[in-house]
Amino acid sequence: MLLYMCGIVGYVGNDKTVDVLMGGLKRLEYRGYDSAGIAVLDATGSLNTRKRAGKLAVLTEDLAANPIAPGSTGIGHTRWATHGGPTDRNAHPHLGDEGRLALIHNGIIENFAELRAELIADGFTFESDTDTEIAAVLIGREYRSTGDLTEAFRRVVARLDGAFTLLAMHQDLPGVVIGARRNSPLVIGLGDGENFLGSDVAAFVQYTQRAVAIGQDQMVVITPDDVTVTDFSGNHVVTEPFEIQWDASAADKGGWSSFMAKEISEEPDAVANTIRGRVEGGQVVIPELAGLDELFVDINRIVIIACGTAAYAGTVGTYAIERWAGIPVTVELSHEFRYRDPVIDARTLVISVSQSGETMDTLMAVRFASESGAKTLSICNTQGATIARESDAVVYTHAGPEVAVASTKAFTAQITALYLFGLHLARVRGTQTPEFLASQVEELQAVPDKIASILGASEKIAQLAHWMADSRAVLFLGRHVGYPIALEGALKLKELAYIHAEGFAGGELKHGPIALIEPGQPVFVVVPSPRGSAILHPKVISTIEEIRARGARVIAIAEQGDAAVLPSADEVIPIPLAGPLFEPLLAVIPLHIFAMELATAKGLDVDQPRNLAKSVTVE
Repeated sequence: MLLYMCGIVGYVGNDKTVDVLMGGLKRLEYRGYDSAGIAVLDATGSLNTRKRAGKLAVLTEDLAANPIAPGSTGIGHTRWATHGGPTDRNAHPHLGDEGRLALIHNGIIENFAELRAELIADGFTFESDTDTEIAAVLIGREYRSTGDLTEAFRRVVARLDGAFTLLAMHQDLPGVVIGARRNSPLVIGLGDGENFLGSDVAAFVQYTQRAVAIGQDQMVVITPDDVTVTDFSGNHVVTEPFEIQWDASAADKGGWSSFMAKEISEEPDAVANTIRGRVEGGQVVIPELAGLDELFVDINRIVIIACGTAAYAGTVGTYAIERWAGIPVTVELSHEFRYRDPVIDARTLVISVSQSGETMDTLMAVRFASESGAKTLSICNTQGATIARESDAVVYTHAGPEVAVASTKAFTAQITALYLFGLHLARVRGTQTPEFLASQVEELQAVPDKIASILGASEKIAQLAHWMADSRAVLFLGRHVGYPIALEGALKLKELAYIHAEGFAGGELKHGPIALIEPGQPVFVVVPSPRGSAILHPKVISTIEEIRARGARVIAIAEQGDAAVLPSADEVIPIPLAGPLFEPLLAVIPLHIFAMELATAKGLDVDQPRNLAKSVTVE
């Protein structure tokens, strides 16, 4: 599997093109930050490009020192490198038709080698090591043959294998940008006398709240006053605009030291906003699932598919859905799911969990599930996303834009959405009394305030992180719902601080991992409540004693007033009292803060960790 998620933006309208492109790239930089570039068609009809390796700031400084001529047509790109290293010459845009055509690309062209060989045989030469330049040269060649850029574009995309979003513009056609997508996102922004294209709505949300998502194997041509969408065969496609539910300020730091700090501070709102509008009379009623009661009564199994952090959210969700709805639930990694020939049928519900709704492994798993006859439900944070549109139903989280590459508020929102679905399903299937479900709804509605109280007392966590900045490895232990939280804590530390971190089920410790314990080894332990987990609580305390006897330094995350843990732990981070199933939404907050603060203490970029991009859009 290859990580790949570049940011792309296109614009036609007026002479603010450079501002639109650079502003869009700034909001999209989380998608890739190895290099960046823009192309602008100026008032004289000249095509000007500027591209630089490094983060967007390098290009910004270059443009400040040597401004590019203003124009009304342009495309811009911020890159996460795959084919060819992060150099000036490999940065996008790439050129075709003797420098008269500019093209940018998100994805991987899998058959680039044979296409490159064909072009070399025709006498073409190349300036970069990328697969993208092959597409630019191919389109330029076809344009010379047909005299029609749209037709040339259509012929070329039909020959490409893999995943791609392509945007192109040509010196002969001022006021026109053409785009196409296959297995990679593309969204249109609808303006007044101007139109936009982007890899997501953040590219243009500063200028318009109206958007249209482009479907699989579709092309779009935008001019200042018109938008035309067709399939790859040239057939017209009817589109459905949607309103973006947040504004540009939501994608700005707003005075915070980092996007991650801002997004952790927004975790109470992410939970509250996901709940809002989905509780009636003390019961969960999800409007998006209206009319599907018969389907939910008929299913006999649920499979949750996701990757990374989303898979841990899914694992937390399994405990609640099984407890409330009385139906077996398993979690599968999306990239493994379809390759092991899973047994699913018409009575299986496959729930995909993806912040972006564009995760390629998860998208392909959803398609496999649909082709196998299963019903599909998407838990997604992004309006108009491909996975949401290709699923039978969708429950949107309302976390707002998440810019930091490592997920925080999207994680808690995903757990919340899964809990809401579990309570909705229990009501529909009649597996719990209304009184019991109302008590669980009340617990869930109390979570935002409890998270806020943890955030308000985070100084101790920050201090602990700074003390531990030189740690070489950190272990995380949990049981029951605390286990996936241990996995999430370890993942965040790996992503942000670049140190070895592992999460384990507490009961698994004696089956091997205890060999890792040595004097001074930091170990976080997620301690279940002695009130709600009377059986597990003493077992976890015993585990703490076992690792302390071998010299571990124990940091316990435990509910307020848990006196039993105090003599056993070196440090205790208290969380508010909550029912057993709701503790994960609280216990994870200190771990998010800890990872961010430890990375900050090491002088690392918490928003843009090395080697990572926000989403995986190529298998």
